[in-house]
Amino acid sequence: MTKLATMTLSENCKDFIDDDFLNKLLTGPQPSPSRIQEIISKSLAKEALTVEETAQLLRADDPESVESIFAAARQLKTQVYGNRIVLFAPLYIGNACVNNCLYCAFRSSNQQAVRRTLTTTEIRQQVEALENVGHKRLILVFGEHPKYNADYIADCVREVYDTRVGHGEIRRVNINAAPMDHQGYKKIKAAGIGTYQIFQETYHHQTYAKVHPSATRKGDYLYRLDGLSRAFEAGCDDVGIGALFGLYDWRFEVLGLVSHALHLQQRYGVGPHTISFPRLQPASGVDLDEKFLVNDHNFKRLVAILRLAVPYTGLILTARENPELRREVMAFGVSQIDAGSRIEIGGYTEAGDAQVMEREQFCLGDIRSLDEVICELLQDGYLPSFCTACYRLGRTGEHFMEFAIPGFIKRYCTPNALTTVTEYLTDYASPKTRAAGKKLIQKELDNLENNPQKNELLKRLQRIKQTNDRDLYF
Repeated sequence: MTKLATMTLSENCKDFIDDDFLNKLLTGPQPSPSRIQEIISKSLAKEALTVEETAQLLRADDPESVESIFAAARQLKTQVYGNRIVLFAPLYIGNACVNNCLYCAFRSSNQQAVRRTLTTTEIRQQVEALENVGHKRLILVFGEHPKYNADYIADCVREVYDTRVGHGEIRRVNINAAPMDHQGYKKIKAAGIGTYQIFQETYHHQTYAKVHPSATRKGDYLYRLDGLSRAFEAGCDDVGIGALFGLYDWRFEVLGLVSHALHLQQRYGVGPHTISFPRLQPASGVDLDEKFLVNDHNFKRLVAILRLAVPYTGLILTARENPELRREVMAFGVSQIDAGSRIEIGGYTEAGDAQVMEREQFCLGDIRSLDEVICELLQDGYLPSFCTACYRLGRTGEHFMEFAIPGFIKRYCTPNALTTVTEYLTDYASPKTRAAGKKLIQKELDNLENNPQKNELLKRLQRIKQTNDRDLYF
């Protein structure tokens, strides 16, 4: 096996996923409508649901119960996040990989994959291209390989932050990379990252072993499951979890995600900052097993149920999905999306209108430009946001929950979203998008209470439009 970071587990590490227990929760009679309403009421009171309560929502598949769940998810999303949608873009740094995951185009045995790692110059070129269209938040994606160690990832992060063009700058860099040891996380955290994201892919042990060969690094289920526990212990206060839906029963994976969130909350006092729920998509050199593929109806259900189960956890909807479905699912509790995404290595400067399957990890469903996505959001009444204020002011981890749970975070989110979208409209937007943004901003301002903070916000919006002042956050 190729040597990577030392496989040291967290203190008192344990495997908290009990397959038999979770599968048993998904059997039995359908819950009564009154029981479903009781669970929904708890969620609307902004209390996290137990695994058992989440399972009952998953078992409720009659049309009336499903619609009740959808309606509650819409309501909760509005209560906690308002109409704000945070935007980001993925930047793939390299696809060298020692793993052989059966569903992934970057797996080591795939001879069709074009292997490449961006040079420092190429990283700067990609970042400049992203900044030139208005991006402020990135997630850097790495294969699992010895050369993508903690020092290398930290250097990439610093390079991204140092790259600036005109008014363009990246204010938050998140990471999607292999699990690290404690020292590795400390090095990467010191470079100024936001969220460290690790997907378990599937929480079902037998399926995990099937799709992640034992002779590979990723074949160690417990080391990966424990990855974010080590991140917390190393000082990373924001982490993200996720599952790849389509490898096993989608209902089981939802319970796995909720179990993981509850484990982190109970052990470290704060749960994951985000949950991702990508669906398995076609990929170069991959033969998909269609047994557990999730249809659109059940995909909407799982998003809505996750929103109810973890009221204060951000939900990320990726560009794997097509624009029509993304538009519909947005209302069920999504708080973050990627936009203008290209996942070919070097794709932001080299790819044209068509995707190059041999150079990407999987097929995207939405490759519209950032401006097109923002325009649609504005027209649909959503407030696009590039805000990074909480991360730079220390409102993260436990501190974030202190602000978010009582609802105080709304005092910051809307004003900061308004300043960042005003930056975008002033510096990058098309005339159509600028007109749509002007209407929505005025509507948002009309809804704000007249107080000193609003007066200050109005002054900052004018400064952005009339001067070179940027990054004016509360």
